[in-house]
Parts: sequence; C-alpha cells; structure tokens
Amino acid sequence: MSELQRMIDESYRIVFFGGAGVSTESGIPDFRSADGLYNQKYDVPPETMLSRTFFDSHTEKFYDFYRDKMLCLDAKPNAAHYKLAELEKRGRLAAVITQNIDGLHQAAGSRNVLELHGSVHRNYCMKCGKLYTARYILNSFGVPRCSCGGIIKPDVVLYEEQLDSDTIDKAIAAISQSDTMIIAGTSLTVYPAAGMVRYFRGKNLILINRGTTPMDSGADLVIHEPVGKVLKSVSV
Repeated sequence: MSELQRMIDESYRIVFFGGAGVSTESGIPDFRSADGLYNQKYDVPPETMLSRTFFDSHTEKFYDFYRDKMLCLDAKPNAAHYKLAELEKRGRLAAVITQNIDGLHQAAGSRNVLELHGSVHRNYCMKCGKLYTARYILNSFGVPRCSCGGIIKPDVVLYEEQLDSDTIDKAIAAISQSDTMIIAGTSLTVYPAAGMVRYFRGKNLILINRGTTPMDSGADLVIHEPVGKVLKSVSV
C-alpha cells in the first residue's frame, strides 16, 4: 500500500481502466469469477443471450434476462468510485475507462468517463431514435416499445457488435498520454478492450484485482485485493 501511495503521489496524469470487479462491492455481480454471472446455470448461456443475434431473434427472452440480471438500478457507488472522482477533482486523474455499463462512476461524480461497452442508462428507439431511461425499461413488460411503435434497444455493446470507434480513439489517446495506469477489477480477457493496455508508455502500471491476470508479470505493482478496499486507503 505504501508503494501504491508513492506511485500516486508522483503522478499527474493517471488513467484508470476498470472492469466488473470495480462494481462488485456495490452489489453488482461480475461475470467470470466462480460465482459470477457466466458460471450460473441457464438453459441458454448468458453469452448467447447477450448477443445481437439473440436480441434480434428472441427479443422478449433477451429482455427477460436483461431486466433480471443487468439492470441493478438501486446499486450505489462504492469507495473505488468515490476515490476516483476525488482524484479527478484534484486534477490527478485524466480519465476513467470502464468496461462497465452501470453508470456508477458518473453517479460518484466522475466527469471524463469513457464507457467502452455503453450504458444501461441510455436506450433508444431503433425506428425513430427517441431516448428512454433505464427505469422505463425496467418497468416495461415484454419487448419495450417506443411511442412510435419501434423496438427500444439498450445502448450497450452486445456480443457480435463493434465498440464505438470514437470512444476507442479517446481511450487509446488517454492511455498513451498517461504517466500512471491503474488497471482494476478486470480479468483482461475481453477484447478488444483488454488490448488497449498495450498503448501504455508511462512510468507506473498498477494492477488491482482479486485474481491473477495475464498482465501480472508485466506490471510494476500488483495487489490482489478488492478494488474499493485498496483505493479507500489512498490519500489524495
């Protein structure tokens, strides 16, 4: 922890790259851990239900799963989210790059948040483009439809869909210009997001994750603890 504090103290352009493990302390389940979403038993694998093909061909079943498992609208930011917002406010954190779709970084006060996989809080009509809230989706039944009759789709990146190119460009720019990169709460197995790490050319590469990752051996500091627990103890 003293080494982490030293690295943060000497940094002026930190980039944070986070995954599902950042939000588990807020009560949102992750995906690939032993008790994660992808290891639960379903008639259809979650990866299939979260694909664009399944959305298009079994829209009602998609929404049954989506409402039940992906819309955690009562979750609150945890210590990690608040600490990152504080670092940004102090001018030390340049950007949060997240694989999460829960919006908790913004809820904690972070402003420069790059959402690689979109957000449950943005939903749009596929016919006319009208926007709808996550609460509207949660309270709907069957396939949610727009006032024009069109099907509403969450603005999240499903399997088989491409990431937004503008968001990718901004994330790569932030990473390549940072002096310290904190990677936290991610197994670094989801591409192309995980591949962005290779653009880091700064001084300190810090990994905070409960389990090991493919990047552990190449990091300057590795801490196998919950993200919120670790960041809560950092002073800024």
